[in-house]
Amino acid sequence: MPAFFQSRAGRQCVSVVVLGATLWILGALLHLGDGLVSFMTGFSKYGADKLVLALGIAGAMSFIYSVLRIADLRKEMELRATAQAKADWTATHDHLTKLPNRYAFERKILSRPIVDDEAEIDEWARNVTIFSVDLDGFKKVNDLVGHKGGDVLLIEVAKRICALGNADCVYRFGGDEFIIIAFGLTAQREERFARLLIQAVTRPIHIDGFGVEVGASVGYDRWADGSEPLEDAAHRADLAMYEAKSRGPNHYLVFEASMQDKVAERAALETRLRAAISKKAIKPFYQPLIDLKTGQLCGFEALARWIGEDGVNIPPPVFIDIAEETGMITALFEDLLAQACSDALAWPEHVMLSFNVSPVQMEDRLLTSRILKVLSASRLPPQRLEIEITENALIQDPAVAAIVLEELHAAGIQIALDDFGTGYSSLAQLARYRFDKIKIDKSFTATCREDERQEKIVRAMLGLGRSLNIKTTAEGVEDHGQLAFLLQLGCDIGQGYLFGKAMPAAEASAFISDRSANLASTA
Repeated sequence: MPAFFQSRAGRQCVSVVVLGATLWILGALLHLGDGLVSFMTGFSKYGADKLVLALGIAGAMSFIYSVLRIADLRKEMELRATAQAKADWTATHDHLTKLPNRYAFERKILSRPIVDDEAEIDEWARNVTIFSVDLDGFKKVNDLVGHKGGDVLLIEVAKRICALGNADCVYRFGGDEFIIIAFGLTAQREERFARLLIQAVTRPIHIDGFGVEVGASVGYDRWADGSEPLEDAAHRADLAMYEAKSRGPNHYLVFEASMQDKVAERAALETRLRAAISKKAIKPFYQPLIDLKTGQLCGFEALARWIGEDGVNIPPPVFIDIAEETGMITALFEDLLAQACSDALAWPEHVMLSFNVSPVQMEDRLLTSRILKVLSASRLPPQRLEIEITENALIQDPAVAAIVLEELHAAGIQIALDDFGTGYSSLAQLARYRFDKIKIDKSFTATCREDERQEKIVRAMLGLGRSLNIKTTAEGVEDHGQLAFLLQLGCDIGQGYLFGKAMPAAEASAFISDRSANLASTA
């Protein structure tokens, strides 16, 4: 009832009762009752008594009706409050795991314990730690057991995390990221809690008869004495988590200021990269491919090079990784391929252009049409283009990869399997897909003469290429001893500093002329 009297309807009810009581008291003091009796007696022959009776009954009925309406109104208010609470719960909780979501976290106001000593409250506020957890390999689980199986995994992971901490302080931020608020942990207990989180998440989970596993990356940081929004501490925990993820699965890190600096540098580099792509400041450089049986130049591999306005060379793994994460890789790829195709038109017809495709691009169903559009605009025949694809690119989405490779072959474009032996299931890739060339990674070439096991692996790769009628290219050829060894084993093509480093288009044209002149003089 107290809640009712605090409402507008309750206040109106109280006002009417008070008004009625006031009027009754005034009537008693003014003897209005005697006057009413006299009126009824004097006009009884006109039915005055019946009129007064009717008014009394009407008043009683009105009172009863008002009470019923008030009861209905109260019930309606309770139903509305229940519906609002349900809607609020739905808006602030994840429908799958039933955990509070990001919106709930943003509204979070930490409840301080009821204590008399303010020092105890301050001590409590200084012991709040935010943990950020992200799953590693979750996409592979989805590919293995489907999205329903992935949902089962997320529910189980949520239960395991809640078993370690208070369920009310575990949040799902969407996808496979979770946030945990922990209280009263020392630095040693924070580290132990991070290890426990990884152990709990990485235990095998059985789904539809499959035993699946995921990794976990954990980052954490303290909430700064309650003097900042809780989101700031969560952001720092996120930065620590991403840094831990960059070091491989199942790592945990506490936030350090250098991580913020790293993010700021990366953001600045992303801005510079966007401007560089729009200005076509990133250029293709060309490393020669030499036919080891004839000594002739048979192609160039195009490699992206970015020299900043300050003259500093930005390593390709750095800016290509940013381009992949930000979605700029498609624009960068098309621009570099267009430049390379234009340069290749000036080369002899037997000189091939070899061009790398990012693993991210292999998930693009329009990749073939993009390549053909560039070839058409540059007028370079598809038969002179060779696309290099790494083994890791094929496992992202095998079905799409198969379609893309088939479309490229149908267009007359050759396909090379790059970095052979360093990815996943090399033999399985050769059995499933059709390749025109396999490239032996330079890590094998560099040690094949000193390491007997590496030598046997290289021999096996070259033998496999011959048996499948696929040409082999050895990367990283840097001295004549390696060259002699590869010639002895029957390797088809060589690539490395011994033949030439990656060079701009003008130097590549000069290299072609010099190579032709040297071969002519030798003959």
